[in-house]
Amino acid sequence: TAAAGGARGLLGVSCTAPDTDFWFPGASTGKSRQDYVHLTNPDDTAAVADIELYGAEGPLESDSGEGITVPAKSSVPLLISTLTSEAAENVTVHVTTRTGRVGAVVSAAEDEVGSDWLAASEDPAGTQVLPGIPADATSVRLVAFAPGEDDADVKVQLLGKNGAFSPAGNDTLHIKSQMTASVDLKNVTRGEPGSLRLSPVDGSNTPVVAALRVVRGTGAKQEIAFIPATGPVGERASVADNRAKGSVLSLTAPGGTAEVKVTASAGSGGGEATVKTYTVKGGTTLQVTPGTPAGLKGGYALTVETVSGGPVHASRTLTLTEGGVDMFTVQTMPDDGGMVEVPATEQDLSVLDD
Repeated sequence: TAAAGGARGLLGVSCTAPDTDFWFPGASTGKSRQDYVHLTNPDDTAAVADIELYGAEGPLESDSGEGITVPAKSSVPLLISTLTSEAAENVTVHVTTRTGRVGAVVSAAEDEVGSDWLAASEDPAGTQVLPGIPADATSVRLVAFAPGEDDADVKVQLLGKNGAFSPAGNDTLHIKSQMTASVDLKNVTRGEPGSLRLSPVDGSNTPVVAALRVVRGTGAKQEIAFIPATGPVGERASVADNRAKGSVLSLTAPGGTAEVKVTASAGSGGGEATVKTYTVKGGTTLQVTPGTPAGLKGGYALTVETVSGGPVHASRTLTLTEGGVDMFTVQTMPDDGGMVEVPATEQDLSVLDD
């Protein structure tokens, strides 16, 4: 929590697995933003990374974004605006590695608005889901990018409390290849929680990446958060650091109706886990205040498991009030990879024969 300053706010980010390729639509090199890309190398040998930047007109010239060495067991923060001389309000950041692997995330601070972490978008795909837009959002900006050689035309739909609809005047978005597209959806939720779904207009299934810049409040009480496109919860997804007050869970089923099990873990300082089951109707978003563990002391984790139907996409919004400002952060909840299939094995001594 940054309680003071021009970019005060509540910042949160979930753990990310190290990889060799990350996309961050929604970053900026504009004068009002101070965005850093943080590269963390968990391994015992150095990694070498490249950073490419794409604005509304295409690639931004950069002489210092290539061959960045990230020492073993170290983290390197890089101010994105120093990687190019071009100021662009909406930028897509592409991080790749030549050798090794890194964890990557962007910290974004916007003067007089707020700050938060921007996590990587789901891998490029024809359909993307961005779950958990707060009901009281005063500004929602969609930033999308088509990394391939073809342009993409996507249908923009809000999956609300009672069904899906397209925002007036913004039912489709044309995304030119290698160019960052953006559209201001304003207060698209109109007082109800929702999630955004991008899907191909013509069935071409051109892959895209996407993220939302979300603002709550007005004037001096504004705060900002980001919602990247995310994969479904699958077998299981988890998010840590929930509080007795201020945690809200958003569940959206972009296809068929689904049933999910939500477990609130025992608290970090004590308490007993609780379990609830929810039904999410197809094409809608269900927002719930999760039940807290009995006798809760400290913080707790939320785990969402798909019981039937689906897929289901989820996010957690955490709100803390500081200085009269409702500071908030949103963490998406893709499958945490904790459930894996292990092949059946049996003993076979014949492999020892000459």
